[in-house]
Amino acid sequence: METVSGTILAGQSFDPVQGRVVIKEGQIERIEETATDSTDIILPAFVNAHTHLGDSVAKEAAVGLSLEEAVAPPDSLKHRRLAAADQAEFVAAMRRTLRFMQRTGTVSCLDFRESGLAGARALREAATGVPLNPFIFGSGPSSVLDVADGYGASGANDGEFTDQRAACRRREVPFAIHAGEPDATDIHPALDLEPDLLVHMVHAAEPHLQRVAAQSVPIAVCPRANTVLDVGTPPIRDLLDHTTVALGTDNVMLNPPSMFREMAYTIRQFDVTAREVLRMATTAGAQIAGLDCGILAPGRQAALIVLDGASDNLAGTTDPVEAVVRRATELDIKDVHM
Repeated sequence: METVSGTILAGQSFDPVQGRVVIKEGQIERIEETATDSTDIILPAFVNAHTHLGDSVAKEAAVGLSLEEAVAPPDSLKHRRLAAADQAEFVAAMRRTLRFMQRTGTVSCLDFRESGLAGARALREAATGVPLNPFIFGSGPSSVLDVADGYGASGANDGEFTDQRAACRRREVPFAIHAGEPDATDIHPALDLEPDLLVHMVHAAEPHLQRVAAQSVPIAVCPRANTVLDVGTPPIRDLLDHTTVALGTDNVMLNPPSMFREMAYTIRQFDVTAREVLRMATTAGAQIAGLDCGILAPGRQAALIVLDGASDNLAGTTDPVEAVVRRATELDIKDVHM
């Protein structure tokens, strides 16, 4: 039995509770409301809802490039770098990124893994020994589902994905697809595939939002990456009003996969509350992937972050939820439980 004490951001609403989290065999046994001298802040570990970890071999290589030049398949700088990477270098680079994510409070990430079966196997190898379990959306032929947890399509304008969609249904695993990043032309075709997850939706308009709500399709948004690639900004307020929205960091070549940075950017640039942003960074991604984390409640996985509330950065804050979303950084982390 283990206990962690402080201000606990508990349940779906993240209501601050003074007390302690009691952990037994990796699960939250109970949350006890009680007086404590601890100034620590305890929150759920993050679930990064959209990453491209293969880009770890090309950090900053795409600075100043357009979306097409940087990441579009099959001939962008990214795909040339992926094709040229030595396998050992490729695995080592992804493992470093996974370690960074784990140390900075991320328990899982929903990764779009390029390079078919070989790419999915490389990420499985990279995650060996790292206490962060990536949820792999594979690519290429349907046989990638022998290794991957689901299928991640590049976009409806890039090819035909009906076979992969059908294979996901047979295996009862999720099908995800990029949509509405460079423009809106691929959104309706993506929705025609009845996906389990849409990524980006920067150019979503009301007709798209109505279909999203009718089909109950969750969306992963990556606002920092969209800004770097100059494709626009997702209508996050409108998206939240229609469906579940989760937060991701997208390409490692563009931005470090820091959920603290993503939250701070999102709260300042969009019409959202701190609780909505924290939910996007934790609960929403976990729900999409069917993970037993993203919320501090009895019976859930004890995946949590302990922040030093007395740090030079956080001392004196009056609202722990606002402080976590707007102010906290990796330097404030006291411990990470996975």
